[in-house]
This record gives sequence, C-alpha cells and structure tokens, in this order.
Amino acid sequence: MLIITFSLTINAAENPLKESISTSIYNNQQEAKTQTRIEALSDETHAMLEEYQQLSQELEVLTSYNAQLQRLLNHQEDEKESIQKQMDSLAATQREIIPLMLRMVASLQEFIALDHPFLPEERQLRVTQLQGLMDRADVSIGEKYRRILEAYQIEMEYGRTIETYRGELKADSNSRTVDFLRVGRVGLYYQTLDQQEVGEWSRTTRGWQTLSDDYNLAIRKGLRIARKQSAPDLLYLPIPTPQGVAP
Repeated sequence: MLIITFSLTINAAENPLKESISTSIYNNQQEAKTQTRIEALSDETHAMLEEYQQLSQELEVLTSYNAQLQRLLNHQEDEKESIQKQMDSLAATQREIIPLMLRMVASLQEFIALDHPFLPEERQLRVTQLQGLMDRADVSIGEKYRRILEAYQIEMEYGRTIETYRGELKADSNSRTVDFLRVGRVGLYYQTLDQQEVGEWSRTTRGWQTLSDDYNLAIRKGLRIARKQSAPDLLYLPIPTPQGVAP
C-alpha cells in the first residue's frame, strides 16, 4: 500500500509540472507569434509612413504645379481678352481704313489725269494694279497700304527729278516719236528726233504747243543733263504761270 501511494503521489506531482512546461512552451510560442506580428506590423507601418511622406511630397508638388497652371490660365484668359479687344479694334480700323485706301487710289488716279501727261502708260498701269490689288482677299491690308504709299512716294519723287524718255507724241490726230524732257513738275517738253522742232505741254489748253527755235538748244541741253551726259546747269525754258496768278 505504501508503494502504490508513493507512485500515485509522484504521478500527481508530475502532471502539474508537465502542464506548467506545456503552458510555458505555448506561451513562448504565442509570444513568438505575437512578436512576429508586431515586427510585421512595424514594417508595414514604416512602409505606410514612407508612402505617406512620399505622397505628401507629391501632393505638395502637384499643389504648387496646379497653382502655377491656374496662374497661367488666368494670364491666358487676360491675353485672350486683350487679343479679342485688339481684334475688335482691328475690325473697326479695317472698316475705316479700307474706304480711306480706296479714296487714296481714286485721288491718285484723278491727280495723274490732271498732271502733266508724262509716262502715261506706266503711271496709269500703277493705278490699275492698285485697283486690282484692293479687290484681292489674299493680300493683307498692310501690304495694300504699303503699295499705295509706295505709289504716292513715286509720284512725289517725280517733282524732285529731271528725266528724259522716248515716247509717242499725240497731237492733232497725229502721232510722232519724240524725246520728252520732264523738269520736275514744272514743265514737260519734247524735241523731235531730227531736233528741228520743240514744244511744251500747256496746262491752260491741256494740249501740246510748239515753241520757237530759241528754246531748241536749251531743251537739247536739258536732255543731255537728264541722260547724265552733261553736268547739271541752268536751263532757260518757258515756265507756265501758275493758275490764278496774274502774269
């Protein structure tokens, strides 16, 4: 009986120990799992923190970029409004300048018709080209205006130069080839090719009239000066009296 009782006592004592050891092992295993989870959560938290910081930086950059874009859009809107105002102003200017240019071309044509009849074909062709240019949609208003001013400039130059050219003299239903001498816009003269006859354009009669042989030498001299065959010199030529001024 004593031996049996001791054996039972030893078995009874071993069971709590085994349970304690099992519990300890279990707890250690649980702690290891918990530590593993904690480490995993720490790594995940660290990764999420880094992602948050990266996203925060990207958000800051995007916010700054969007603000810059907004400023650009606002500036573009201001530019668009300014351009629209300029276009409206340009349209109004075009409505005003086109009639002005048409009047300038018409005035140029009238001026040439009333002026001395020198280089008639060349000058009339210039006006005709301007009239055709005004009807063209593929030519800018600036180019049209430039060409008109150029034509006016050419006409102004005629008043400051001396020139000679050969052409047809039409008078009394006859036509003869002569040498013309233009002295500015003061006078227009001619001399026949045989140098036997000279004449001038009369503003009063709007026609050609012959001059005395006394002017033959002066006109011949003027022709040589205009051709740069002789040095500039005084020319004794008849000058028409301005209209409205007593002789």
